[in-house]
Amino acid sequence: MNRKVYEAVLSGNSDNNIRFIDFRNLMLDLGFEFKRQRGSHTIYFHEKYNVLMNIQKDGSKAKSYQVEQLRNIILKYNL
Repeated sequence: MNRKVYEAVLSGNSDNNIRFIDFRNLMLDLGFEFKRQRGSHTIYFHEKYNVLMNIQKDGSKAKSYQVEQLRNIILKYNL
């Protein structure tokens, strides 16, 4: 797991400056699994916690509200 990206997501100081590929890799490291993709929408699912996340690129960055959603999931389930 990339600790730098994990800490950036948890800090909330750079939600609009997380690279999409790093965000996606962090989700995979946290136990999310790719389910499907339709257009620009990519669906990931965490089976243990029954959590679904729909993510999209914003250029080369992750969307800030999706970074916030992941932070809330990390905090809620202590990932």
